[in-house]
Amino acid sequence: MTASAFDPARAAMELAEFARRAAELLPALRAAGDDPEAGCARDAVWRRDKVTLYRYRAIAQPKALPPLLIVFALVNRPYILDLAPDRSLIRGLLAAGLDVYLIDWGCPDGADRDLRLADYIDGYLDGAVREILATHGIASLNLLGVCQGGTFSLCYTALHGDAVRNLVTMVTPVDFRTPENLLSRWVADIDIDLMAAGGNVPGQVLNNAFLALQPFRLTQQKYVDLVRSGASPARVAEFLRMERWIFDSPELPAALFRDYVKGCYQENRLVAGTLEIGERKVSLRAITQPVLNIYATQDHIVPPSASLPLAQHIATRDYTAMPVDVGHIGMYVSSRARDTVPPAIAAWLAARPAD
Repeated sequence: MTASAFDPARAAMELAEFARRAAELLPALRAAGDDPEAGCARDAVWRRDKVTLYRYRAIAQPKALPPLLIVFALVNRPYILDLAPDRSLIRGLLAAGLDVYLIDWGCPDGADRDLRLADYIDGYLDGAVREILATHGIASLNLLGVCQGGTFSLCYTALHGDAVRNLVTMVTPVDFRTPENLLSRWVADIDIDLMAAGGNVPGQVLNNAFLALQPFRLTQQKYVDLVRSGASPARVAEFLRMERWIFDSPELPAALFRDYVKGCYQENRLVAGTLEIGERKVSLRAITQPVLNIYATQDHIVPPSASLPLAQHIATRDYTAMPVDVGHIGMYVSSRARDTVPPAIAAWLAARPAD
């Protein structure tokens, strides 16, 4: 079968139609709002250095459950979890009656270059947890770790298990050296010490690595799709908030970058049980709490093969793996995840109330 002959007239018509749709889109682009953090109402309830703990205001009848603390990654800002009213993991959790907190790491600068994993896990994260426990007069809470924040949450639970009632991990890397893990291949031969020697690592460096995993889809195709879709002003505003989030990448403290990338991506110390935080080794076998591990079947950043080994390394007798047929970012913003993930988390927690 031979390829169809090129039709210049048809090509010209398609280009003209594309240009027309692009022109129609311009007013919506100009009118789109600028607030990247518009979302559910919340209050800052604790601060330390550049880190802030937020508590979200209830929008539904509260369930009699321990509060849920969300721990997100450092490489991007956490407002992706509350991008728009109909694309919000946090709104879904609130609608299910959960009492939701979020730790926002802020934007580190040169003064933070020496902060290490221990400072974030034994310092900031533990400080936020203890603040919540004191506020509610309880001994333990529920923890939801997302992406890199999931790895932090695993480390925290292994080291501070008394403070965690139930653990939910979402698109969380555990085994960093599986064949499908393209990021680990990308960093395998990089001199991390040299990379961090000059100070903090710009977030855009890692962001470019994420984009390079699917360069056409993540840098060009999405713009073509937006024009072709004839998007409404609301859809355009969502698109722009997403674009703003993708490139809103804070600096990573040099010492933390070295600890995390060398220890996890290059040396795979988390599953080996040799990752050290504050002179203590992190043993995933210390995790005996119920664990819900939510992973994205189409994830190109944290492939399922990086998340699923969790079951082999923890000691809990109550482990649930939940696949969601989305990609990494789709876990936060897709309609499929919106309709399934928050209700599933709420139901899972409700089946495991505090003693």
